[in-house]
Amino acid sequence: MAGLAADRASSQQVKDLAAQIKAAQDPEITTLTGWLKDWDQPTQMSGMGSMDMAGMMSDAQMSDMEAASGADFDTMFLTMMIEHHNGAIEMANTEISKGKNPEAIALAKAIVKAQKAEIETMQGLLDNS
Repeated sequence: MAGLAADRASSQQVKDLAAQIKAAQDPEITTLTGWLKDWDQPTQMSGMGSMDMAGMMSDAQMSDMEAASGADFDTMFLTMMIEHHNGAIEMANTEISKGKNPEAIALAKAIVKAQKAEIETMQGLLDNS
């Protein structure tokens, strides 16, 4: 989602935030993928089961976002990214409360903190648009 903003967003603030989100999430994804491989778990989501994950966008939502530009894209991106972040926070909180691996719990806590701050920023941008 964040990669779409560079070409489609009208607001420089949305473009900058999307770049910040991508820069923060890329290393998290790399770490999580490495852990899944180490733990002999699948590293790719497949089928409709992935839609059960909190905060995941449907194919139709992603198509709508890919087709949007300008202020429409900005609103769509911010709204969907808030939902996406809330889903990540929900999953991270599950890891914090039920997880066993101290490194995974620490990453989950960092994700909660960072994504709550980004949600505040995104909500502010939506409120001022």
